[in-house]
Amino acid sequence: QVQLVESGGGLVQAGGSLKLSCAASGRSLSSGAMGWFRQAPGKEREFVAAINWSGGRTYYADSVKGRFTISRDNAKNTVYLQMNSLKPEDTAVYYCAARLVGTLSDSSTLYDYWGQGTQVTVSS
Repeated sequence: QVQLVESGGGLVQAGGSLKLSCAASGRSLSSGAMGWFRQAPGKEREFVAAINWSGGRTYYADSVKGRFTISRDNAKNTVYLQMNSLKPEDTAVYYCAARLVGTLSDSSTLYDYWGQGTQVTVSS
């Protein structure tokens, strides 16, 4: 079992920044990948960014490329999402997800564990 706990969400004005954290505990994640997804009201969950634990290769959705940065701290079993130049359309519940085996992916069905989500609201 893997437990994921997100934190760092909140209310911010357009153009501002937030940094989300996802602390993982339980099984080793050293061979897998972590992803961030988001879901806005009335919309489907969408991919935001992903990173693999070994090597640190990253992958971003086009909508956040150049504004968001995903990173990890292997010693702390924590993944971060630094979000800059936030826009009102970034408003959503943000979820982190863990994939135990395999490389990074934008498909939510390939992730094995999910956090409870953290709300990000960007005001205009």
